Amino acid sequence: MAISNKSFEEELILVREELCFEKEENRKLLAGLIAARNELSFQKDERGKRAAELGIANIALAFQDEEKGKRAAELGIANIELAFQKEEKGKRAAELGIANIELAFEDGEKEKRAVELGIANIELVFQNEEKEKRAAELGIANIELIFQNNEKEKRAAELGIANKELVFQNDEKEKRAAELFIANQELTFQNGEKEKRAAELIIANKELAFQNEEKGKRAEELVIINNELLAFNYISSHDLQEPLRKIQTLAGRILEKETENLSDTGKDYFYRIQTAAGRMRQLIEDLLVYSRTNIAERKFEKIDLNTIIEEVKAELKENIEEKHAIIEASEMCEMNVIPFQFRQLMHNLIRNSLKFSSPKRLPHIIIKSRIVKGNKLNNAKLVGAKSYCHISVTDNGIGFEPEYKDRIFEVFQKLHNREKYEGTGIGLAIVKKIVENHNGIVTATSQLNKGATFDIYIPISEN
Repeated sequence: MAISNKSFEEELILVREELCFEKEENRKLLAGLIAARNELSFQKDERGKRAAELGIANIALAFQDEEKGKRAAELGIANIELAFQKEEKGKRAAELGIANIELAFEDGEKEKRAVELGIANIELVFQNEEKEKRAAELGIANIELIFQNNEKEKRAAELGIANKELVFQNDEKEKRAAELFIANQELTFQNGEKEKRAAELIIANKELAFQNEEKGKRAEELVIINNELLAFNYISSHDLQEPLRKIQTLAGRILEKETENLSDTGKDYFYRIQTAAGRMRQLIEDLLVYSRTNIAERKFEKIDLNTIIEEVKAELKENIEEKHAIIEASEMCEMNVIPFQFRQLMHNLIRNSLKFSSPKRLPHIIIKSRIVKGNKLNNAKLVGAKSYCHISVTDNGIGFEPEYKDRIFEVFQKLHNREKYEGTGIGLAIVKKIVENHNGIVTATSQLNKGATFDIYIPISEN
C-alpha cells in the first residue's frame, strides 16, 4: 500500500472505503454471474422446446410422407378405376386437387419447418458461442475475483501492519512524551544552573575587576622592582666587583712578594681571603645571571637543541675532559626558545651533573627530547590537549634524597658540603626561572648515590 503525506487516520479511512467499494463491486459481479447462469438455463429450456418442435415436425413430415404414399396408392387405384368409374372421376379429381393443395400446404409447412430448423440451428450455434463467451467471461470474472480476493488479503495484511505501526507510533509517542518531560526537567535544571552561573559570573567579574586593579598595582610595583634590579645590576657589576677584584689582586701580590715575611697563619689567612673573595665574586655573577633572567628581553627564536648542547659542551670542554665524562644527546627537537637563556639552562644542568658526579664511576649524562601530548605525561600540572617538548637530563652522580626534589630549585639552597662541592646554590634556581620564562615546568627525581633526572616540559605552541 502506497504511503502518502496524509495522516495515518486519513489513510485508514481511505483503505476502509476502498474495501467497501470492492465489496459492492464483488456483489454486483456475483449478481451478474447469477443472471448469466439463469440466462443459460433459460436458453437451455428454449433449445429443448425447439428440439421437441423439430421432433414433432419430423414426425408430422414422416406422417405426411406416409400419407403421400397412401395418396399415390389411392391415385393408382383411382386411375385403374378411372376406366370404369368415370362418374367417380370428377370426385376423385376434386379429392386429388384437394390432396395436392394439402400436399402443397404440407410442403410449404415442411419448408417452413426446415427454415425454422436452420434458424434454430443458427440460434443454437449463436447460443453456443454466447455460452462460450459467457464461460470465458465467467473464467475472467473468476480470475478477477481470485485477484480481488488476493488484493483483499493483501489489504487486510497491510491493514494489520498499519495497525501494528499505529500501536508502535502510539508507543513512540508515549516515549517521546516521557523524553519531552525529562527534557523539560533538564531544561528547568539548566536554566537554574544558568542563573547560578550568571550570578557566579557577576561575582567573577567583580573579582576580575579587583584582580585587574591589583595587577595594575603589581605592575607599578614590578616597574619599581625592575628599576631597583637595574640599579642592583649596575652596583653588582661595577661597585661590588671592583673592590673584590682589588682584594683578590692585593692578596695575590702579598702572597707572591711578601710570602717570606708572613707566618704560616698569615699565609692561611690570605688564602682564605682569596677563597672568600672568589666565592663572593661567583655569587655576584650568579645573582646577576638570575636577575637578568627576570628582566631580560624575551625574544623567541626557532632553534635546534643539538646546536645549544654542542655549544655548552664546547664551553665545558676542559671540565668534561678532566672527568672523562660521556655526554649522549639524541632525538633533539626544534623549539621556539630564548636562545641565550636556554643555553644557560643546559649549561647549568650539565655543569651540575659534572659537579656532583660520583668518584666511584665515570660521569655519564644522557639528554633526550620528544614531542608528546600532556595527557600522555604523568604530571597533573600539564594541559592534556597541549603538545610539549619533554627534555630529560639524566646522570649517574651522587644524587640526593627524594624529599629535597623541590628545595633544590630554591635560591641559595645547597644540599652538600660547601668545602667539598663549590657553588652558590643559585644554578638550579636559574634553571627553574628560565623554564618558567618559557611557560614550562621542571621537576627533579633522584635517590641518594643513584643519580638524578631533571624533566623539563616546554609547550611547543608558545612563542
